[in-house]
Amino acid sequence: MKDYYKIGEISKIYGIGRDSLMYYEELGILKPFRGKNGYRMYSMNDIWKLNLIKELRTFDFSMEKIKNYLDERTIKKTKDMLNEEVVLIEKQIEELNRLKKNVMQRLNGIEEVMSNIELYKIDTVYMSERRGITLNGNITRDEQVDFLVKKLQKKHEDKFYFLGNYNIGAVYPMNKIREGIFNEYKSVFCLLKEDEEDYDLILEKGKYITYSYRGAYRNSKNYIPTLLNFIDNNNYKVLGDPIEMYMIDIHETGIVEEFITQIQIPIEKNM
Repeated sequence: MKDYYKIGEISKIYGIGRDSLMYYEELGILKPFRGKNGYRMYSMNDIWKLNLIKELRTFDFSMEKIKNYLDERTIKKTKDMLNEEVVLIEKQIEELNRLKKNVMQRLNGIEEVMSNIELYKIDTVYMSERRGITLNGNITRDEQVDFLVKKLQKKHEDKFYFLGNYNIGAVYPMNKIREGIFNEYKSVFCLLKEDEEDYDLILEKGKYITYSYRGAYRNSKNYIPTLLNFIDNNNYKVLGDPIEMYMIDIHETGIVEEFITQIQIPIEKNM
């Protein structure tokens, strides 16, 4: 085994670039001397330091922290340093678990819609009270719905996400529907968890007529009249504005034919 190594040999052995080795020298961590031919020569004292630098960099330690440790190494400082790294790793694991949970919620949301939604069937469903956040805005195009939802999300970034979220929707003004106008919306919203205390929208509990279909949002105009006829023919009355729930939309797929929208209309029996 040699006592000294040239910079090229060290660079190859450790997979460290020449610039990095010279930077370590500038910091005073490595102290090579110049050989007769002018080459930097690294001693065994530099070798053990490189061993530690290589490992400590995998812990994402700064070079300043590494230098301080190399200058004043003790068992206590080594243990303290490793314990600090354990705490940091535990925090990273906690954050990764949070991210994993978030991703799984999105994936499960998509799977739930694909597995449970029955298409092209009129249903009468009882729904519990639902809380949410809303943003008003008279809009007339599908693209404007997406923009208004984005404004709502910007206002409440900590409360909801787009991808895999089937709790986002828009509200039709019933008076416009009665006039045969199906391309106007009065507001958008996102439903929240049941125990959420910070909300500004309540969808009342009770019976709803629901209908789910594939395709563009604008197709709702083809189905709402049918639902209103069903309500009239079955001795129900409409209690409020119809809503659209975007179960699968442009955020999950670029294929319009894969969109799934659910129309919900609150009802009760005529007395």
